[in-house]
Amino acid sequence: MTPKDFLDDFVGTSLWSTLPAKHRFKYTKEPNTGMKESHRLALTMKGVIDRSLDDNEGLQSSDYGSYQIFEPGDLAFKLIDLQNIKTSRVGLVPRRGIMSPAYIRLVPTSDVVVSKFYYWYFYAAYIGNIFNGLGGGIRQNLSQTELLNFPVPDLSQDDQNAIADYLDRETARIDGLIAQKTRFIAVLDDKEKAMIAHFVRRGIDASAPTKDSGVEWRGAVPAHWQRARMKNHFKQVKRQGFDDLTVLSVYREFGVIEKASRSDNINKTPEDLSKYQLVEPNDLAINKMKAWQGSMGISPFLGITSPDYVVMKPVGEHNPRYMHHYLRARPMPWVYRLISNGIRTDQWRMEPEKFLELPIFLPPMDEQEAIANRIDRELDRIRGLIEKTERSIALLKEKRAALITAAVTGKIDVRAAA
Repeated sequence: MTPKDFLDDFVGTSLWSTLPAKHRFKYTKEPNTGMKESHRLALTMKGVIDRSLDDNEGLQSSDYGSYQIFEPGDLAFKLIDLQNIKTSRVGLVPRRGIMSPAYIRLVPTSDVVVSKFYYWYFYAAYIGNIFNGLGGGIRQNLSQTELLNFPVPDLSQDDQNAIADYLDRETARIDGLIAQKTRFIAVLDDKEKAMIAHFVRRGIDASAPTKDSGVEWRGAVPAHWQRARMKNHFKQVKRQGFDDLTVLSVYREFGVIEKASRSDNINKTPEDLSKYQLVEPNDLAINKMKAWQGSMGISPFLGITSPDYVVMKPVGEHNPRYMHHYLRARPMPWVYRLISNGIRTDQWRMEPEKFLELPIFLPPMDEQEAIANRIDRELDRIRGLIEKTERSIALLKEKRAALITAAVTGKIDVRAAA
């Protein structure tokens, strides 16, 4: 989409005339020389927010004196790396502070310019991928000169305020609904985890007598469950040379999946797969660096996985679906943390030898299957609710984006509604 396409969305161009942004804003850059300002801001997907000088998230500068000063009401733009459609592009500055020298700062040229309205206008261009489309996707950056020539609506101050107030109110209402539904998903997610942990640790017969397991982190177990160790059920193997099979990955949220089934896996698969390990159905695959986060699972697939993972084949009698849920349920990730070593949290490595020594209490095979069936039924119900709620959130986000674009382009006249 081009700027012309964007402007073609206006209802009656004779009603709303346009002019270059330079008639409403000017480009200014005030270096933070001598650290005269220490309050740090950041342009994020949620707008311009406060950020501590000690916050190390993202790319950082060792010299905040090279940052630039922004004032309340300024517009901040990040128009670099335009082919990246998953980064913030525009924000309204709420207070005085400093931000990256790579950002473009636009300052209103007069009091009749309502920054909030033009923020919403440029935000509509952002969510419509207008900036990303400039230059046909070849150019990586957009300069302040080009931004100042971007066509913007020529509206009265009253109209600007009316549209901005309307969008503030309506987007806040939609955001509230999204937040409510997001909290509901979090409740369902916690309910799912608690349900699995209860069934794999206590079974589905609430009246079954229990006994002390003798293991501090395990607590009481049904009296008829038998104690064993992981080594009675798994043996570590490393089988290589099967590079023609499907590549598998281990996800904290799902367990073992086909890597190609996810678009959010940023780890590039190498061309040479000769050292990748064979994984057969019912094998246990473990990301030993993230086991303490729950990154393991019983594989339902035949395939190959990273040589850095741990693969174990089953050697004892157990239901693979029950075992999959058990190994990933609370408090097992916490237990894996206890048997992991490392200097930094994100580099903790679980020792397979210690994993194989862990105790496990298992019900009879028919009960394992009954528990697995009950868990799967409950999962279907809970995840169905989650998926339905996620679809509802997606529709609300689409409605929000469409409302903003329609309001700032005149497709709907909201001035009276404001």
